[in-house]
Formats: sequence, C-alpha cells, structure tokens
Amino acid sequence: MSERVTGKSGKGLPQGEAGNAYEFSVSEISFALKRTVEEQFGHVRVRGEITGFRGVHSSGHSYFALKDEGARLEAVIWKGVYGKLRFKPAEGLEVIATGKLTTYPGSSKYQIVIEQLEPAGIGALMALLEERKKKLAAEGLFAAERKKPIPFLPEVIGVVTSPTGAVIRDILHRLADRFPRHVLVWPVRVQGETAAGEVAAAIAGFNAMKPGGRIPRPDLIIVARGGGSIEDLWAFNEEIVARAVAASDIPLIAAVGHETDTTLIDYVADRRAPTPTAAAEMAVPVRADCIANVLDLERRMLRAEARALEAHRNELRALIRALPRLQDLIALPRQRFDTVSDKLARALSRAAEVKRARLQRIEGQLSTRLIRFKIGEGRKRLDQLDQRSKLAERRHLADLARRLDATGKLLQSYSYQGVLERGFAVVRDAGGKPVRGSAGRRAGEALEIEFAGQDRLGVAVTESAPEKPRPAPRRKPAEPGGSQGSLL
Repeated sequence: MSERVTGKSGKGLPQGEAGNAYEFSVSEISFALKRTVEEQFGHVRVRGEITGFRGVHSSGHSYFALKDEGARLEAVIWKGVYGKLRFKPAEGLEVIATGKLTTYPGSSKYQIVIEQLEPAGIGALMALLEERKKKLAAEGLFAAERKKPIPFLPEVIGVVTSPTGAVIRDILHRLADRFPRHVLVWPVRVQGETAAGEVAAAIAGFNAMKPGGRIPRPDLIIVARGGGSIEDLWAFNEEIVARAVAASDIPLIAAVGHETDTTLIDYVADRRAPTPTAAAEMAVPVRADCIANVLDLERRMLRAEARALEAHRNELRALIRALPRLQDLIALPRQRFDTVSDKLARALSRAAEVKRARLQRIEGQLSTRLIRFKIGEGRKRLDQLDQRSKLAERRHLADLARRLDATGKLLQSYSYQGVLERGFAVVRDAGGKPVRGSAGRRAGEALEIEFAGQDRLGVAVTESAPEKPRPAPRRKPAEPGGSQGSLL
C-alpha cells in the first residue's frame, strides 16, 4: 500500500510513482506557500537590524531587510503606512517590527509587511537621536549666529505645555514672584504619538499671530515639560519640532525635562533652561532689582547734574570777574556822543551863517525883483536845509542812542549786577575781595553779602572750614603790543 502526500489543492502525489505524480504550476506552488505562511504565522513582532535601506522608493513604498547574526528577513512598508510611522527606518538601526508574514511569488521569497516600527531599546533611540543631531547640525540649525536675543522684559509670554501638569503652575508662580507678565498658554500633549505635531503646531500658531490683534502676539515663547525617560521626552527629539523651533521668528526658550535631560530642541532653541522654573527666571528680571537699579541711576544722574551746574556756576563767576564795570564801558561812548553833539550844533550854526552871508551877497548884486525872488527861493532852500539838518541830527542822535542802549544792555547782561538781579549774591571778605569757597574761612570771620540794588548784609562765619589746595593761576596769553584790547 503506497503512502500519499496531499497538498492544499486536494490533489495527492503517490510516493514512488513519480511518473503518475500531479503536476503543479509554479503559480499554484507559490500561492499555496503564501497561504500556508500567512495562515500559520499571521501578525508577528520581529526584532532585527535594518539593512539595505536606500530610502523611499519612487512609488512611496520602502524596501529593505531585517537581519541578525544568523538570518535575514525581507521587509516592505507600504506608502500609506510609512507616512504614519512615528519612527522612520534608517540603515543600521535595530528595531522591533510588527507586521504580517507573507511571501512574494515573483521572487520565491518570504517577507514581512510592516505595520508598526519602533526602536529596539535605548541604544537604538540614542543612535537615531545622534543621526538626527548630525543632520540638523549640518544644516546650520544649531549655529550660534542664528540664535535671537531674549527680550529683557517681554510684555506677553507664550507657554507651550500641558495645561494640567505642575509645569505651568511652576512657571506662573515664578513669573508672579519676579515680574508679573501677561501669559498665553497653548495647551498640547507633551507625550505620545501626537505630541510632536501638537508642539510644532503651537509654535507655528504663536508666530502666526499678528501684532496688535485681538489676542496679543507673544514677545517670547517657552516650550516646557517636566522630567521623564528618553521615551517620554521623545516628542521633543522629533525633527518636526526642531524645525518649528528653528523657523520661529519669536525668541524661544526650551525647558524640557530636568537639568540632565537633553533633547534636540535644546540645541535649536535660542536659550536652554535646565528646568521650567529656570525658564521663567530667564524670561523676566526681578522687579525689585529693576526698581533699585532705576533709583540708583536717578541718584547718579542728579549728582551729575549738580556737579555740572556747579561747574557752570564757577565758570560764570570767573567770566563775571573778568568783565569790566558798566560805567567803564559806557564812559567812552558817552564822551564820544557828547563831543559829536557839540560838533554837530556848531557845524549847523556855521553852515547857517555861511548860507546867510552868501544870500546877502547875492541880494546886493541882483535887482530888487530878482533879489526878492532869490531871497524867497533862498529862504525856502534855507528852511529846507534847516529842516533836513534837524531831521538828520535827530536820526543821528537816535542811532547813537540805540547803539548806546544796545551797548548798555550787552554790558548789563555780562555784568555781575545782572547776575545779582536774577537772584544770586556775591560774598566778600573784610577786604572787599570776593570769596570763592569755604576753604580757609575761620569761625567768627566777618563777611559781607551783596545783593541786587547795592543791598548789602554783614554776616559772620560760624564754623571753620579746612584749607583746600588752591590750583595754580593760569597765565593769560600775552596780547600783541603788550596792552589790553578793547572789549568793544
């Protein structure tokens, strides 16, 4: 009795009777094996190292293999699944692939159709992180020159974090202690498959706000999360988040995890804070310190103004001492005015006498009618000349008066009496010399204070002042000719 082997087709093949064996087509054998593999294994989880990955095919699918030290398994990820994967395949990365075993009749090989892909342990995550870090660094996203300065005192601070965690409470409490500011919270998930997309969308959303809109646009963004494992913080290692941080026009502080935790956005952000509380401290100064600094600057400014005022006052006093007295300045112009007035009066009298004598000579030479006519004309001309001379005299005297008045006003503005009229006073010692300071004054010494209008008051020093070294007097440059020129 012969033994038979039955295939999936239901047809048997008698052993030992090869000449009468059923003939399978290649396709029948291939698809029979495909059904057997799919029914036997179904969905499996396979751990291995990715090899032969050359990127996504032009069709959108990905083809590579998983290997270990003893075997190799072909793998494929369809286009629709690849876009949803949290972790993308990379050459040399050790992963755990979940999918369905099947065969590919076109090449007589079995393969796994991957539906989910995740790194195999911390080592794989760190390898993926290092690869992303090198990629972003090569693009210049970590460059120091592209980082923006943090505003000294932002009006509005945008916070991207979970609204239910302790992080937002710590940030708000720290801001209230240091310098209360307007805070906008964009709630996001900070862990899980959707966290990276939500964080990136929040950063882009803050940047999309228009200045002066109904909701104020933040001057600073804080991306914050508490501590956790590398898997918990992995959303902040995603490339989409790092690129959103790099594209932000608003300065951004990254405060993810604790001081020892490091994520990709720490390298891309404008500033990294070791904790969310530290991020709040970086965002605003201490209000009390700012007030103290402003008060100190105010005191320094007042002292500087006082010193400058005293210096100008001393310069003015020196100029006053150098100016001559008002009487001395007016004396010469006044004398000249008197001399010109006397000369003008005498000249007018002489001119009138000359004209009169001439008319008399002419009158004796002409006939009576002509004489009368000439006399009349001469008298008219004499009257005109007399009027013109008087008008010229008045104009000349008015001009001299204006010049004298302008000179007096100029002298008055430069004289120390003018300074006294503005509320100042001159202090003189017993010898009548001006006192320039308290140095050298002795208790009981008599002094005289001169006010405006020759008003004087005698006073006595109540307390001696220490002697101060007097600067050497500056020599005035010698004037040409060895004599002092006129101030006018």
